[in-house]
Amino acid sequence: MPDGSNTPSRRSVVVSEFTNSVLDPKEPMLGPVENGGTIIANTAPGCWGPMITPRLRGGHEVTKPVFVEGAEVGDGVAIRIRDITVTSIATASGHDSSPEGFCVGDPYVAARCPVCDTVWPETHVEGIGQDAVKCDVCGNAVKPFEIVHGYTVTFDETRAVGLTLPKTAAETIAKEADHYSALPDQSRQHSILTFAPSDMPGTLIRMRPFMGQLGTCPSMAMPDSHNAGDFGAFLVGAPHAYAITAEQLAEHKTDGHMDIDAVRAGAIIVAPVKVPGAGIYMGDMHAGQGDGEIAGHTMDVAGSVTLQVEVVKNYPIDGPVLFPLVEDLPPLARPFTEAEKAKGQRLAAKWGVKEIESLAPISVIGTAANLNAAIENGLARAAKLLGMTVAEVRNRATVNGAIEIGRAPGVIQVTFLAPLARLDAVGLGDYAREQYGL
Repeated sequence: MPDGSNTPSRRSVVVSEFTNSVLDPKEPMLGPVENGGTIIANTAPGCWGPMITPRLRGGHEVTKPVFVEGAEVGDGVAIRIRDITVTSIATASGHDSSPEGFCVGDPYVAARCPVCDTVWPETHVEGIGQDAVKCDVCGNAVKPFEIVHGYTVTFDETRAVGLTLPKTAAETIAKEADHYSALPDQSRQHSILTFAPSDMPGTLIRMRPFMGQLGTCPSMAMPDSHNAGDFGAFLVGAPHAYAITAEQLAEHKTDGHMDIDAVRAGAIIVAPVKVPGAGIYMGDMHAGQGDGEIAGHTMDVAGSVTLQVEVVKNYPIDGPVLFPLVEDLPPLARPFTEAEKAKGQRLAAKWGVKEIESLAPISVIGTAANLNAAIENGLARAAKLLGMTVAEVRNRATVNGAIEIGRAPGVIQVTFLAPLARLDAVGLGDYAREQYGL
């Protein structure tokens, strides 16, 4: 059954299966995993590999969703990220362009061969380079995306740093692309290492792995990379089979595709439940990325992920909330030290303030077609979550927080110190206490 309710729940579920890049609530889920249980997955690279694999229909290759026991529509699921480990030895990436004629409206969703006019053609790899992916029907090179400026990067044994490679080394790796990318056995993507880009050799890069995709299944079939307000806007009125309306996007998406670099080991994310069982899925692991992912893409890698999931009843908003690691918080949104609190108490005594409110960090995610609209979405969600006006959220985010960019064109974080009593009222206070030692 699609809802997973016909089998006993398990304390842990190991995931090794992937979607065809479409998140479809009508498809059977894995599991179920018990409330409080563990999900362990070996994830495939996102972005570039699936982007050059025309049979995949969403731009990423994410894990099949897992049914969580007790998760009902209108709830949330708290996801504790216990571990993220990069298994790829190397990857490639870069800024992209979309050649004319290789898609029906959207190169992420509806790739086509312009010679035989096959949509989502089966393809194979011949040789290396940007013309290496060939149509099985006619043999034409099919490339819905090209790399305009790119790099091949390999990682040290401790997965602490990476180094970009010159042409000869990139081509050596390209000839064994699946090995160096550590593609999971059931992955169906072509490795982007096949393209062998080498425009930026000799650059040392810090690794700071996180999950670009982590969340719950949308309540209608949706290409995985478009499960967010910015990429999802490309589906509105599109000429392909996954076209939706703006109203459907707002109703059904869960914003699982965030590309927020704070979604890393040690963080807690609370995601909305829009289908019975929630449908926890993940993918698009990145070896590291600066805020905004301004090149459009970063270092996509395979890796292992361990999550612990817990149902939050009656979750009041339709998007994710994040409790980042302390070091990932903006300076003004970090918990006050004991010394700072003591100074505050002296001010309170001097001016007759009877009580200083207890505060805790929270990061509310907003998404939309552009960054300004995403900020408005995040502010409105934060106001609804905490039972305050948008004007108050604006003030708190200004004096005790920041607006952070997850991804251009339209994923942001409204991060600030919120009244702990308000978090308690919606069942989130204990996650803040756990995360920040309050």
